[in-house]
Amino acid sequence: MNVLTAIKNFLTYNESQNVENFELVEDINEIESSKKQNKSTYSENNCQNKEIKTNSGDQASCYKWNDSETTQTESQNQSAKDTVTTNLKLNIEKIQKEFNLPKNQDVAIKEFKISRKVNAFIVYVDGMTDKNIINNLILKSLMTPEHFFGFKGGSLIDYIADSVLPVNQVTQEQQYEKIIEQVLNGVTALFIEGCDKCLLIESRGFEKRSVEQPVTEQVIRGSQEGFTENLRTNITLIRKIIKNRRLTTEIMTIDKTNKTDCGILYLEGIANPAIIEEVKRRLKNINIDFISGGGMLESLITDNALIPLPQIMTTERPDKTAASLMDGKVIIITDGTPFASIIPMSFFEALQTPEDYFLKWQFASFLRYLRLFALITTLLLPGLYLSLILYHKEMIPSELLHSFITARENIPFPTIVEVLLLEVSFELIREGALRVPGTIGNTLGIVGALILGQAAVQAQLVSPIIIIIVAITGISSFAIPDYSVDFSVRLLRFVFILFGAVAGFYGISVALVIVLSIACGMKSFGVPYFTPFAPKTRSNSDVITRLPIYKQNIRPDYINPLNKYKTGKVTEKWIKEKDDDKK
Repeated sequence: MNVLTAIKNFLTYNESQNVENFELVEDINEIESSKKQNKSTYSENNCQNKEIKTNSGDQASCYKWNDSETTQTESQNQSAKDTVTTNLKLNIEKIQKEFNLPKNQDVAIKEFKISRKVNAFIVYVDGMTDKNIINNLILKSLMTPEHFFGFKGGSLIDYIADSVLPVNQVTQEQQYEKIIEQVLNGVTALFIEGCDKCLLIESRGFEKRSVEQPVTEQVIRGSQEGFTENLRTNITLIRKIIKNRRLTTEIMTIDKTNKTDCGILYLEGIANPAIIEEVKRRLKNINIDFISGGGMLESLITDNALIPLPQIMTTERPDKTAASLMDGKVIIITDGTPFASIIPMSFFEALQTPEDYFLKWQFASFLRYLRLFALITTLLLPGLYLSLILYHKEMIPSELLHSFITARENIPFPTIVEVLLLEVSFELIREGALRVPGTIGNTLGIVGALILGQAAVQAQLVSPIIIIIVAITGISSFAIPDYSVDFSVRLLRFVFILFGAVAGFYGISVALVIVLSIACGMKSFGVPYFTPFAPKTRSNSDVITRLPIYKQNIRPDYINPLNKYKTGKVTEKWIKEKDDDKK
């Protein structure tokens, strides 16, 4: 009994007897604030004790002992350190300290005299700037006395920005934090003796990849341009397609240390303001030092990060991005990533490609049903085969069952091990082909698929039917247009294999119910994942079956766009005019 009592007392929660004095502080800022408050309280208590023991004169000296004035002075000094001063020497020392000079050899400082009279210096990152702009447009213009003949006094920095520098973007800045951020982005900073501000001069000139064909979303008919790693280039590719003054671009910094920029694009007057505000709210509330690209950003703002199904659609095609913008969706483009994120998304959009709208509607519909069949095949085929072989042999025709048994007669492994072995081998071959150079990758795929498979069959390690099942499964996975959905299906395939091996068709049914239940409960920025089917919403005849273009006159209802119609009441007015002429 004593042992049971001790265990009961150990497991029973006992309320603290000193609750009013306990405070759980999780934020470091709150801890520092608490320390300052305790220090201030301690100072005031000591001050009051000294007031009791001293006269009025001593009381005045006691208030001087309090650190409020000292704190205010320190705050002013700290603020002065964070802003540009009129002393050029102090500015140079500050820049050298911030950029760890002279150890850091990427950052260059050039000292010179403006109009051969006023001391100044520029700072820039070597390799991030265009040397022609610095030499010909900045230094040459500032060091030529003839450019200052019109200066009659006043603000020298204003005169230089307005009348001397022939550069399209010149801004004034006083805060060092913003100055350093712009310098790291390829901008040149100009500091002048006697001026408490600096000029930020546009001089970006780093190397970047040119616009090329999309790699992961190739089409036969359609645009052959893909995004690059440069944010401005990607925005320009979209604006080249959408020539609409309502197209709005907001640039936002999304991490604390690296200061990575991302662009939020939407059509004002069409996109739902609630979705726009939700996207910006999530981006503003990311607290992380470094974001390397769009994939990392998507995982930080997605609704259900633990579920493998993608909830944000990713594309490297500007034409697909532009079509989504015209539908009222929001686009996120991260600097350094050749992909755009489309928000929100529906699962059925993963079966669509831009090429569908360049083909006749009959061809496009056939291809979409073919992709849907490929998705179901790559997801369920290995699990269904295991269920038939292990639990439901009576459903197989006798001749076919005899062939299966004959093929597996000398195989030393159980069927589940055989299937998993080949599935893992196929994934290894696919991953290896992606990581090696292009020519060798093609060779590796052929060697892995033909020679190794044939050798495994001849060595009686696997049966020929398993080779066929895995090959059909792998080919079907290549037909899924969206890479993220394809990867999710490949991962879920192993779940169905295990459930089928444990409980046959019943296990497949249980796994299917679980996956569909989770998917139906998911949302992408408030939009149900299987909309417009579950729940049923108003939509064009463009979910799987793609009817002619003139029948697609509304935007997706599940995102509640401000302008629901994208065509007039009569799309093909030339037909009506022809009929009127006949009458």
